[in-house]
Amino acid sequence: MKGVNVGVAPVTYGQGDRPPRGDYARARSDYTCEQDFARYTEADHDTYRRLYARQLQQLPGLACDEFIAAVSQLGAPERIPRFDDISERLMKATRWQIVGVPGLIPEEAFFALLAQRKFPVTDWMRQPEEFDYVVEPDVFHDLFGHVPLLFDPVFADYMQAYGAGGLKASRLDACELLARLYWYTVEFGLIQTKQGLRAYGAGILSSAGELRHAIASSEPRRVGFDLQRLMRSLYKIDSYQAIYFVIDSFQQLFDATAPDFTPIYAAVRQQDILEAGTLLPGERLFAPNR
Repeated sequence: MKGVNVGVAPVTYGQGDRPPRGDYARARSDYTCEQDFARYTEADHDTYRRLYARQLQQLPGLACDEFIAAVSQLGAPERIPRFDDISERLMKATRWQIVGVPGLIPEEAFFALLAQRKFPVTDWMRQPEEFDYVVEPDVFHDLFGHVPLLFDPVFADYMQAYGAGGLKASRLDACELLARLYWYTVEFGLIQTKQGLRAYGAGILSSAGELRHAIASSEPRRVGFDLQRLMRSLYKIDSYQAIYFVIDSFQQLFDATAPDFTPIYAAVRQQDILEAGTLLPGERLFAPNR
C-alpha cells in the first residue's frame, strides 16, 4: 500500500520493530486520550485539507456508495474535525463514537474499544513531507478511511462483532488469523455492486494510488470472499496488495463472521498457509473495472 502502513498486523497495535509514534503519557489506562485540538498547526490543517481533496476526487466510480454517502459526515474538509462533533452524529446514526488515541495501541485494548462501539482514532497529523506515505496510521487515515462506514448500520455491527471476536481470539492464540480478516476486509476489502467493483476498505480509500490499482488495474487478483481461505492468506504491508477479496454485500460479511470462530480456527490450522496473491483452483474471480 502506498499511503499508510497500518502495521505488522492491523489489529496488533503497538507491535513492530520500533516504538510507536505518539505521546503515550497522555493516555488513560484504556489507551484513549483527549484530542489535543490546540496542538494542530495551520500546516496540519492544510495537510488534512489537501489529503481530503485528493482522495475525494478519486471516489466516484471506485468507492462504494455507502462510503461516498457518508464521507460528508466528517464535517468541513478545510480543517481537522473535532472528534466530539463526529461522535455526536455517529451516536445518532449507529450508536458508535470515536475516541482519540496517541497512536498504535495493543491488540486487546483495540478489540475492547471496538466491542464497546468505540473506534480509536490517532490524533496526530502526518508531516507535510509524509504527504504521500506515512508509516503509521494518522488522523487522516483513521478518519477518512474508517469512520464514514461506521455510519452504515450493518458495517457498524460487523465492527462491533469483530472487536468481541478479537477478545476471544486473544484467549485462543488466534490473533494472527483474525488480523488477516481485518486486513482483507476492513482495510482492503472490495464489494461487488450493480455498477461493478467498488472499494470499502480504509487502506484503499485513504491511499493515493491503491484505489485505482484495486479496482481498475489488471495486476492484482480479485477473488470471492471465503472466510477460511482468507484466514490462510498472508498479506503485504509495504506495497499494493497482490490479492483482494470481494464480498457481495455487507450483510454477507456480517453473516459469514457471525458464528463461533473456535472450530474455524481449528480448521484453518489444519490447512496450508498461502502466500499473498496465491490463486486456488475453482475460485470465483472478478475482472477489473474498465
